[in-house]
Formats: sequence, structure tokens, C-alpha cells
Amino acid sequence: MKQLPLAIGAIGSGPEQSFATFLPGANHAALAHLAQGGADAAPVTYLWGARGTGKTHLLRSLVRRAHERGQRSGWFEAAAPLPWEIDESWSLVVIDDCDELDDARQHAAFALFVDATTHGIPLAAAGRLPPVDLPLREDLRTRLGWGHVFALQPLAEAEIRAALRREADRRGVFLSDEVMDYLLTRFARDLKHLMAQLDRLDRFSLANKRAITVPMLKQMLAEEGTA
Repeated sequence: MKQLPLAIGAIGSGPEQSFATFLPGANHAALAHLAQGGADAAPVTYLWGARGTGKTHLLRSLVRRAHERGQRSGWFEAAAPLPWEIDESWSLVVIDDCDELDDARQHAAFALFVDATTHGIPLAAAGRLPPVDLPLREDLRTRLGWGHVFALQPLAEAEIRAALRREADRRGVFLSDEVMDYLLTRFARDLKHLMAQLDRLDRFSLANKRAITVPMLKQMLAEEGTA
């Protein structure tokens, strides 16, 4: 468990994860609900979708906003050590990676849900599957579907390209169409993964004092053993 009076950890050299930096694509309804305070009014909000669709980004955005208001939050995920305990002063409880919770953490998550409901603390959660299909105990699965449920869709290719271009511009590097094409054909097309590759590429470029090109990208992959 992470007790979060501050925004959740760093994400390398990338932009902060906030509502302002979230690229909604087809996910305008989920973004509007969360950004306009819908999660504050509902007992639970659940986000589901494939890897890289922005679930964790939106959860982190909720925590960041709570911090900006001077509030504290609790963050729990499948890899977080036990025990999981609630603090009555929190304004938000977050559970990420719900589809990966083992038996002990399912029990802990259900207890958190009960405590949060008792104290009137809203809960936001996310997983790769809708509540009805989660491989969880029935009482927890049912409660995750009590409130607002949003299915997040991956970005279209044009939106992914625009996001990569914007991040490259933020870093002050030129990302050619050829490099972009290579990234999109060589790597998984979820934005989180592609941003990680751009970060690797930027660091490799700086270390070698060379512009980002396809030959340099191939050299990086060969040297790292991922070609």
C-alpha cells in the first residue's frame, strides 16, 4: 500500500500524469466523469480495458487532483505488500490491477471496500476486464460493478502518432515519419509502451550525441539485445 499525501511517483522523464495530459481518443465520457468530479460523488468508479489504454493514468490523475486540494489518498495494487489498511482521513481509495489480485489481496480489497463505504470514502479501481468477468471472489466482483463502469478504448494510430510527436517536441527532439513507422511496426502499439521506447531512444541519442534516425534505433536495439 502507498499512502499518498503527494502525487504518485515519477514516470521517468515523461510528462506528469494528470487529466490535462490524458489523450482521451474515444474515452471522452470516462475523462469527463472523472475530471468533473463524478468519482467523488459515487461509491465506486471502475475503469477497464487492455494494457496501455490509460487506466492507471486516470487513477493517478485522481490522486494528483486530491493532492492539489490538500487531501490524502491510499493507493493499492496487486504487487503491494499486505496488510492493507484504510485511513479515515483519506479522501480517496484506489485499487489498480484488480484482475491480478491473489486470494489474500482479494480479501484485503473487500475489507477496504467495506471500510471505505462505512466512512463515505469514494473508491476508484481498474483492471483489464469488466467487473462481471474478473477472476475474483463474487462479493468483491459484484461491488466493483456497483457504480460507474467505463470501458477504455485504445487510441487510433493517428492519435498515437500525434501523441508521440507531441512528446518528442516536448523533449526538443525531432522524430521523423520513418522512425515513427519503425516504432509502430516493431513494438506493441499501446501508448505506454511506445512512450517507454521513445524515452529509451532519447537517452540513447543523448549518450551517443546523434540525431534520432532508423539506423540509430536499430543500433540501440542491437546493443540492448532486443533487435
